[in-house]
Amino acid sequence: MSEPQTSEPPLIPEQRRDLIVRHLRQDSVLSYRQLAGLLGVSHMTIRRDIAELEEQGRVIATQGGAKSVARVASEPPRVEKSTTEVREKDAIAARAARLVHESMTVYLDAGTTIQAMRPYLDHLHDLTVVTNDLVIASSYLDHPTIEVIVVGGRLDKQNQSTVGRLPSIVLAELSIDIAFLSTSSWDLRRGITIPSESKVEPKKAAARAAGSTVLVATSSKYGTFGRYRVLGLDELSTIITDDGLPLRDAASIEADGGGGTSVERVTVSR
Repeated sequence: MSEPQTSEPPLIPEQRRDLIVRHLRQDSVLSYRQLAGLLGVSHMTIRRDIAELEEQGRVIATQGGAKSVARVASEPPRVEKSTTEVREKDAIAARAARLVHESMTVYLDAGTTIQAMRPYLDHLHDLTVVTNDLVIASSYLDHPTIEVIVVGGRLDKQNQSTVGRLPSIVLAELSIDIAFLSTSSWDLRRGITIPSESKVEPKKAAARAAGSTVLVATSSKYGTFGRYRVLGLDELSTIITDDGLPLRDAASIEADGGGGTSVERVTVSR
């Protein structure tokens, strides 16, 4: 952990807050007690500083402390993502699938969390699945009644999906009931963000074509951000995540959305 500050002159609030951010970048997560000791100030001062820094989008308050806001520079390959947070993804996928009914047209964005919805949709008939995910599309090859529309485009071999402008051209011609979007990063201030520009337009086009848009993402991605912005959280109908998202963050998201965005925290058996 970082060494305590020993400088004599008291710091002005901005200097103190900059130090808090620096400590968190080094240690990722620190308690109020640890931060108070490092800066030589009271717990109440640290709590006020954390509240202000969270308002600025520079840190995320946690139960008893704070964590850094991390930039996501790139996404891991699909084969790696498929082996992480399997229980969380399955629980989220099961809940998301309950929003889908027969005769709907749904967009399934590329990603392993949304891929986990596949077995929970198997019983539906007269369903149209629109997707840019080649793994999801191929999983329906033997389904007798579900129609699949693959939105073509440039192939992202690492994530086995189509990207770029071409998918948005197809999506503009469709009327979608629900778009289920995935993301590598999301937070209250920046919304849905991703590190790859080529994935922005398909996600935006799906949201424009849909009657409602649902974010399907694990809580571990909350409080992180990528270079490119897709949507604000207030532009979503629903966010389905796991119970690792603190209740206070869920409440903040719903309040910021003016009641238009609901957050569902799914219990994960561990």
